[in-house]
Amino acid sequence: MKKPIPTIRDVAAGAGVSTATVSKFVNRAQRFSPQVEEAITRVIAELGYRSNPLAQSMITGRTMSIGVSVLDVANPHFAAVVKGANRVAQAHGYNLLLVDTEENPHRERPLLEALSRRVDGMIVISRMTEAQMDWMLELGKPLVFLGRLQRDIPWVTGDDHRGASMLTRHLITLGNRKLAYLGFSKSRRDEERLSGIRDCLAGSGIELAVYDGAEPSAQEGERMSSFIMLGAHHPDALICYNDLMAMGFMKAAQTLGFRVPGDVSVAGFDNIAFASYTSPPLTTVDLQSERLGAAAMEQLLAQIDGKDAPRTGIIEPQLVLRSSTTNRNE
Repeated sequence: MKKPIPTIRDVAAGAGVSTATVSKFVNRAQRFSPQVEEAITRVIAELGYRSNPLAQSMITGRTMSIGVSVLDVANPHFAAVVKGANRVAQAHGYNLLLVDTEENPHRERPLLEALSRRVDGMIVISRMTEAQMDWMLELGKPLVFLGRLQRDIPWVTGDDHRGASMLTRHLITLGNRKLAYLGFSKSRRDEERLSGIRDCLAGSGIELAVYDGAEPSAQEGERMSSFIMLGAHHPDALICYNDLMAMGFMKAAQTLGFRVPGDVSVAGFDNIAFASYTSPPLTTVDLQSERLGAAAMEQLLAQIDGKDAPRTGIIEPQLVLRSSTTNRNE
């Protein structure tokens, strides 16, 4: 005979408390004395009681789920953002629901609208322009955007401008005088990185060659390599929009017979885990991807709980020096 499923009444009877006390304890709505909490925890374990998520949602008005929208789940940068966000969410009893828009702006709105109906709040990474974001405010859910915005949506970002400026200054100090940037203009962060490079070069007499990739992938970096390196005047240092593009570029450049960093120094952004395992290991700007995800989640949970929280947050970048760049002054 099948064993009956334990109910909240069974837990209350076993612990010698009311069902309301069990409900508040399970839903983290109230703390009780150590003795009461220990008794409830013990009986829950003995009975194998599992709370009903739907019933819990009806009582608290919360799903205890957070939505996270990423542009490409295969990109290690976004995987690290999700890892940081998930660590904070789990510490507060929340689960993540993840959607991958696959770098397709046309998928973003329908996916986010569907996601918003199942969660208490959302962390959004988007390629949409700010002019296209009005509908997000009408979803009626707390939001945190990953990236700098001018409109009244809370956001968290890495300091792309400062990171690009730090990297450019380092390359100049190493004696590089023919700089190029392989960017991805569909991203708003591309503009900040390009601006940081140009501001650092201002007054130096060094011109910057700019190339625009079709997608922020290793395959695109590989595809653009011959175009950049087989021209009449190839750069002696190339900054790529992200580490994936830099890794693809390096592989193709070496296949073409160029030495990295002997013929061309290469650097990227994000400091993904694979960057230290390339040959040579990749110099990069660490934008603290996990910390970005954690900071965004902390800000979002504060909104959900009605607590005062900063509307914006900027994470300081770190320059990670490896052997894909070389000193040409020696």
